[in-house]
Amino acid sequence: MLILKKLNRKLFSYLSLVLLVTTLFIFPPAFLTQVSFLGSPTITSSVNAQTNQPESKEPESSDSQQPKLPLSPEEQGEGEEEAIDFFKMAMGAIAGLVLFIYGVTRLAEGLEDVGEERMKRLLSKFTTNRFAGVATGIVATTFLESSSVTIILVIAMVSASILTFVQSLGVVLGSNIGTAVGAQIISLNIELYVPILMFSGLLVFFLGKTARIKSLGIVLLGFGLMFYGLEAIDSAMEPFRDYEPFLNLMESLGRNPVLGALLGAIFTVIIQSSSATVAIVVTLAGSGLIALPAGIAIMLGAEVGTCADTLVATIGRGSAALRTGLFHLFFNLSSAVLGIFLAPQLAQLTQSISGDDVGRQVANAQMLFNGIGVVAIIGFLPIIARALEKLVPETTADRERQQRQLEKQQAKAKDLQAEPLTR
Repeated sequence: MLILKKLNRKLFSYLSLVLLVTTLFIFPPAFLTQVSFLGSPTITSSVNAQTNQPESKEPESSDSQQPKLPLSPEEQGEGEEEAIDFFKMAMGAIAGLVLFIYGVTRLAEGLEDVGEERMKRLLSKFTTNRFAGVATGIVATTFLESSSVTIILVIAMVSASILTFVQSLGVVLGSNIGTAVGAQIISLNIELYVPILMFSGLLVFFLGKTARIKSLGIVLLGFGLMFYGLEAIDSAMEPFRDYEPFLNLMESLGRNPVLGALLGAIFTVIIQSSSATVAIVVTLAGSGLIALPAGIAIMLGAEVGTCADTLVATIGRGSAALRTGLFHLFFNLSSAVLGIFLAPQLAQLTQSISGDDVGRQVANAQMLFNGIGVVAIIGFLPIIARALEKLVPETTADRERQQRQLEKQQAKAKDLQAEPLTR
């Protein structure tokens, strides 16, 4: 997100729109039609035909044709691999990922245009204590649909002396819970209503009279495109449901959560969104492609990978902002390490309170994991704050920055006082 913001927004919008239209034209997602656009039923039937052919087909003539020997398991595996069109599947998955990331980007931009100033006022007013800060972080992240955006806002406000470092800690904790709310929404399986969202968003965007109404249209359109892309990814991955090497890989990720967490962290750093990573995992888990242990492992890695954006945002912001970014990293990293050790217990607890839908189980696991982590750490925030202040002490540059901020605020206050006199 941070890199995208630095690009020319107008040029990026035009390029994104062209890419979106091209992708929709070439790879329409499967939920709008009864037949998958990747033709996975054909793949399955061809595989079955190959594996069943030696058993069902009989020789026409014993003189003219020798009886066919049954294929070995290795030859059957080779035939199944040839039957799956990996290039077509990869192109479908990439197309879905493009749609998904574009939808998430437009959703975030629209929400920021609609409510960024409101979120700043909310963050500055309702962070009087650590508990209010947690609640504020939950609300802000749920509204902005991104924990990274919330924490980057907090870091900017800490750097500008609008928030203190201690006030920011509660908001960081709350943002971790808020990001799990998005996973809960993804797990609701509302694909049938996605075209309505997209069409409504387009209407509001084109017919809206004000910039705020147009931004609301972008929010609806981005939300619909997000689900649209997820469904395209799910359809593209459908052949993997019976593909033994992929199933073995998912099983190994469940047995080795460290490997799954590493994969989740790397993917999150690449696409710069833990919410996007977890949303993809929830969708694939709901289709039976990812088991609960592997989904939990990837989710834990995504919690760590999301710290990359916030650490970059602390560069040049001063010691207080750096402390906030380090707290986010230390909290997510330590809780992820504990989560890896306790992954079997977390899976059992999640299964006991969830239904049979694995996607819902992954979403609930993230909510439980983040909620328990916040409850466990919130009582120690004063101690953690003092430790971070010793680790990253205030510098002369920080005091000069604070002085400039104070002078700027005083000058602004004088201008406001003098404004009624000039009227």
